[in-house]
Amino acid sequence: MVRSMLGKEIDMDKLLEKNQMMPSVGNVRMNARGDELGPGGKIVKKREDQVAAYYENNPMARPVAKTAPVADTPPPKVVETKSEKKKGDSNGS
Repeated sequence: MVRSMLGKEIDMDKLLEKNQMMPSVGNVRMNARGDELGPGGKIVKKREDQVAAYYENNPMARPVAKTAPVADTPPPKVVETKSEKKKGDSNGS
């Protein structure tokens, strides 16, 4: 939900779903969904076909399969050692 400048709440997902077949404004011949439109606003090439053709022509552009996260190993325990200084031991005195 998005709040407009006048304070009205707008559901952008619902708005997009409602208008996905409407032709876009401008010189791009496609609808809001991404389908390529021909004369009269008829769908010439669906978005799914365009995406499939792209990945056929660009095999290196395939999304990388996500792997399961590696279990975190606890950090090694740090053991503090104190250096013992003998009484009467001094540096050069």
